[in-house]
Amino acid sequence: MPQLEIAKEAQNKVRSNQVKSRQRVTDHGEVFTAEREVNAMLDLVKQETENIDSNFLEPACGTGNFLVEVLRRKLQIVEGRYKKNQLEFERYSVIAISSIYGVDILEDNVKNCCERLFKIFDEKYTLLYKDKCKEECKDSIRFILNRNILWGDALTLKTVGQNIQPIIFSNWSLVRGSMIKRSDYIFAELIPKDNKNYDLFNEIKDSDLGTPSFIPNSVKEFPLTHFLKLTDSAAD
Repeated sequence: MPQLEIAKEAQNKVRSNQVKSRQRVTDHGEVFTAEREVNAMLDLVKQETENIDSNFLEPACGTGNFLVEVLRRKLQIVEGRYKKNQLEFERYSVIAISSIYGVDILEDNVKNCCERLFKIFDEKYTLLYKDKCKEECKDSIRFILNRNILWGDALTLKTVGQNIQPIIFSNWSLVRGSMIKRSDYIFAELIPKDNKNYDLFNEIKDSDLGTPSFIPNSVKEFPLTHFLKLTDSAAD
């Protein structure tokens, strides 16, 4: 095959991986970021991608190209530190996944993103522990993903669909060893008005003493729950 045709075929393949349909591009400006660009951009904040509990938010997450790579990097750190202790691996995998957030205006993208993220975890979990894997751990992972990857519009900061309401994110904090504290926050109230010094759940402002501090107001607090029992609060 002539080199020009090979180059065109490769280019078309890349484009097909970045665009689902012309109509979606027209209606929503949907173009997925290629893997090479994803890695190049994440390398700019490499230290944070390798920090298990550093929060990442993708406001137009699509099917999760950025979030999948963030999770891969975080789980690589978790595996390296804790693979010899299954409970520790499970605990810190939950923390890693709970630090990843996404919003997308298309419902199928949200479902696809959740499925991809869960698959990344499940494949590594199964490879390491085989028949010792716990369904309750997988259930906690699914529960967190369903709370963190949301069908919404990051411009209006509201959900999409029939029951439109403000986007609410859950913050998951590990306390007392294996216990998780969940607090829910309205997304719009986490964004500083001047769009400066923004870090999800940790906006920086000056306190009365002149030191940087910020304590956002949650809309709901949940009782401490074991990280393997998060679905017990699924009805909340």
